[in-house]
Amino acid sequence: MEVVINDMRYEIIKDYKKGFEKEEVTSKLTDYFFPYDYILGDWAYNKLRLKGFCDKDNEIYNDINDISILDDYIKKNCTYDCRYFVMKKLK
Repeated sequence: MEVVINDMRYEIIKDYKKGFEKEEVTSKLTDYFFPYDYILGDWAYNKLRLKGFCDKDNEIYNDINDISILDDYIKKNCTYDCRYFVMKKLK
């Protein structure tokens, strides 16, 4: 599914337990996240948290935002079996 948020196009590549809520994402997605290639949104205590991830060719890439660690990040840093989504920025 493709969405437009703050004039940026994204593809929802995973929507676990219907974690994507456009209104909530729109209210939280600031220009801080624009350089990231992927955005993870997870729900903890009914609050949406966002985290940016990058491909290796992104100029802001580093080990803590490497998209290849996404599954590990979810297991270690998100509430067990929480609702979440992953969206990829479209160029």
